[in-house]
Amino acid sequence: MVIAELVACHKVHYDTSYRPEFSTDTVMFDTVFTTIGSVTKQLIVYNRSSDWMRISEISLAGNNSKFRLNIDGKQENSATNVEIAPNDSIYIFVEVTVDPNGANNPMVIHDSIIFMTDNYFTDIDLVAFGQDCHKFNGQMFNSQTWVNDKPYLIFNSMAVDTNQTLTIEAGCTVHFHRSSCMFVLGTLKVNGSLESPVTFRGDRLEHIYDDIPGQWGYIYLLPGSRNNKINYAVIKNGVVGLLVADTVPDNTSVTVSNTKIENMSIAGIFGQESVITADNCLVDNCGQYAVVFSRGGSYEFYHCTIANYWGYSNRSTPALVLNNYYEEPEGQFNVVQLKKAYFANCIIYGNREDEIFLDEYPGTDQYFSYEFDHCLVKTTSSIFTNNDILHFTDIIRNLDPNFISAWENDFQLDTLSAAKDMGDPDIGNMFPSDINGVSRISDGKPDLGAFERVE
Repeated sequence: MVIAELVACHKVHYDTSYRPEFSTDTVMFDTVFTTIGSVTKQLIVYNRSSDWMRISEISLAGNNSKFRLNIDGKQENSATNVEIAPNDSIYIFVEVTVDPNGANNPMVIHDSIIFMTDNYFTDIDLVAFGQDCHKFNGQMFNSQTWVNDKPYLIFNSMAVDTNQTLTIEAGCTVHFHRSSCMFVLGTLKVNGSLESPVTFRGDRLEHIYDDIPGQWGYIYLLPGSRNNKINYAVIKNGVVGLLVADTVPDNTSVTVSNTKIENMSIAGIFGQESVITADNCLVDNCGQYAVVFSRGGSYEFYHCTIANYWGYSNRSTPALVLNNYYEEPEGQFNVVQLKKAYFANCIIYGNREDEIFLDEYPGTDQYFSYEFDHCLVKTTSSIFTNNDILHFTDIIRNLDPNFISAWENDFQLDTLSAAKDMGDPDIGNMFPSDINGVSRISDGKPDLGAFERVE
């Protein structure tokens, strides 16, 4: 009773003249997909006074608003008589969901949060940009073509059925929600162009996510998939760019041309007993391997840049691995023939001392066929010598390719690059233009890698 009386007698003084202050005057969201909730933003409301502050109303200005509020820990879009202790603050959390409008242009969504005290009114702007898209949720596809009318968003993965073909035309952007993948039992045809590549990336469109790896899963060409072609694509920020397994005998798993695969949390290209051909490709900055070929297979790489300068953690694995065996759960080792691993006019480099690992099962030389022809490599291995004409031809070892900015994913060659003019002209003639469409044969001296130096 005494305590109650003491509390009842204590008077709280409210400052009715002091105005609240805010951490920002605009809460802005980068582009979010229609019907998909955004990242949560926060607004801090400060009471800089030495007295209590009472805000008589906090609410969204618009009716049927696309925005949602959490006011001082309560999930509600309006609140009355909100008190803030002296020299204290409260948090307001804001989310937004955008309705589709059928257009392929970002929509601007506006609203505001109103703050009213006894003698004061102000508002904080809320701004979001919304994007309509094709949305797929765990679906199996028959043959169809995706055109560049609006983006494609994959939820809970998707699959291309056996003997069916998914064709993706130039300029399309395919977004994957967290952990989602593209499984291909049939065939994938990616028909990008120099001016309008096809892009595969995560669905977080805020700029902070532009180069964050591991946002989605992988493109998986499953056993039985055949004759896949990827031309002028950008595959970035996933777990594995291309996962290719157990091709149909005597069929090409995939041909990859003029494509960038970067910022993968595990690997750029991971092949197992598969047949892969690549030309004019950049595979860079992956958490474990840029390229790994496990359990044999057949591989040809021409004018490719394989570069690993991963900076998110300590990488202990090389950029390129070739392997011809695997271990059963019972501990038994099985050898699978590496029929061919041919790298011509390529750069294989990174920020480790050894960026190539030839993982041959002991005593299986006849099942481990590889060749590096006119390549610049980084390795401490003494076997990389031009005296071994069976495996090495015109090898440049441990000379810096002088990329313009490896840490900013710019792997074009600087003026002093050791890779300039060092390519085999016959290989250069097979691929007369580089990944940017620049002629590499005009001077008769092609540069190594995917990029021809432009002075």
